[in-house]
Amino acid sequence: MLRIGVESESLHLWFQNGRMDIFEFVEKAHELGFEGVEINVVPDYGLDQVWGALGSNDDEHLEKLKNLINKYNMYVEIDTRNLDYDHMVEVIKVASKLGAEVVRSYIPIKPLNKVEGAVSGSQGAYDFAKVRYDVDPNSFNEGIEKINRLIPVLKKYRVKLALENHEYETSEELVDVMKKVNSPWVGLHYDFGNSMMVWEEPLKAVENMAPYTLSTHFKDHIIIEEPNDKYGYVVCGVPVGEGNIDLEKSFEIIMDKSALTKINLEMCYPYCAQFKRTPGTGGVEKVGEGAFKVEKQLYDYNVMKPLEYYYPQEVSEELLEELLEKQMEGVKKSFAYLKNLRDKYYSK
Repeated sequence: MLRIGVESESLHLWFQNGRMDIFEFVEKAHELGFEGVEINVVPDYGLDQVWGALGSNDDEHLEKLKNLINKYNMYVEIDTRNLDYDHMVEVIKVASKLGAEVVRSYIPIKPLNKVEGAVSGSQGAYDFAKVRYDVDPNSFNEGIEKINRLIPVLKKYRVKLALENHEYETSEELVDVMKKVNSPWVGLHYDFGNSMMVWEEPLKAVENMAPYTLSTHFKDHIIIEEPNDKYGYVVCGVPVGEGNIDLEKSFEIIMDKSALTKINLEMCYPYCAQFKRTPGTGGVEKVGEGAFKVEKQLYDYNVMKPLEYYYPQEVSEELLEELLEKQMEGVKKSFAYLKNLRDKYYSK
């Protein structure tokens, strides 16, 4: 039966604001009923600037974590970013030590117009990939070169690399990468919502990516207005079941057209993302219908702007405390939705 895990990013506020460490996360995941964890090895506000939510790659730390995961008979996957060789070798070694079979990453998109001097999270101070830049067309070819260099390392440690559709890449671009790399050690990581940032219908993305998919991020999105954005709207994460993505159909496609045995919840709430490419890039020209239906902003615009949702502590402590509670409740609700979807699939 398909096993359900949770990505540590689903509780990013808890990690970034010192309310939870990786051991407490595993304990909470088990308590809530999850059967696995995906650990985010990405630096951000309040996190270790190399190992993110994992905290450390110290052998004693990893052994303690592995023992806890094994205690609950859970699976583990690793989530990182970019394809820099030295970093990826260390991440692959960590994955091997923890018993992870898959490392998720994404092709680093080179910005043509990166703006220096960002002072807030909403401006990309902690992660420039969270804001929009013009894409260097050489990014994919350079990414393929980096992937090919990593294949012997993946083979040595028996760990697979799953490339995500991470806000900048269309499904067609990633399938093209798969065909050029053509290795059993490299596949795709299907994110159920990220295709929207490149104006691509999620159902189209899952159809294209499913045959190559090794891992997932299960989530839900809406579109809300952002009058100061170039396109007037942003993509906004919500607890699963509260958005407009056809998750039931997407789930059926991923189950029917992939060999997945695990699925990871990544509830990106609170979080809003800019459209990263021009309208029409992925086939959708404008907002308004289906997954791109426009909904009400989650907060009054004068209280907190959409791109501030991810770092509410930069607005007020009161909003942080409110969203800490809402984030935990959202994870519980999202798990119930996904578990019901899984049970419904197996009851056919």
